[in-house]
Amino acid sequence: MSRLTGARTPAPVSQGGIDWRKVFAFPNPVNEYSARITAGLVVALSLVTLVTGLLTGFGWGLGVIAVGFWLRLLFGPRISPFGILSVKVLTPVLGKTRLVAGPPKRFAQGLGAAMSTAATILFAVGLAPAAWVLLAVLIVAASLESFAGFCLGCAIFGFLQRRGFIPEDICEACNKIPLRRA
Repeated sequence: MSRLTGARTPAPVSQGGIDWRKVFAFPNPVNEYSARITAGLVVALSLVTLVTGLLTGFGWGLGVIAVGFWLRLLFGPRISPFGILSVKVLTPVLGKTRLVAGPPKRFAQGLGAAMSTAATILFAVGLAPAAWVLLAVLIVAASLESFAGFCLGCAIFGFLQRRGFIPEDICEACNKIPLRRA
């Protein structure tokens, strides 16, 4: 941080080295419609995983869901199959843009990564009912995002920021945006 302005100073990039900030970049702002489409894809895969898991006892999709969240959390939509499909194919067909802050969306991806990873681990150690409950909670959260335009992870991000757990400079615009629905 700069002592004069209080603003973050960018870390120096080594000559000829890898700029790790670009590797792990997350878009800011984010097209809310792309985020909602991605959430809808997560809902679809999660529902198929839940139904087939309850009927067959096989949790094939849990790891796939977790990997997708981790890819979006770490790299944004650039290498996530659902991210690419929603940003490059489906959102342009929809033709709508509504830009929202990126940091809360990344936080929401982190919550999804944690929940889906926990569900995968629970299933792997023989606690399938707990895994299915976590997956159901994930389906509810992703459905709120996709169908109602309410990002639960973003709301939690805002709450934590207003309470001082997330510094204001992470997302200065976030503290000034009331909770809203699309």
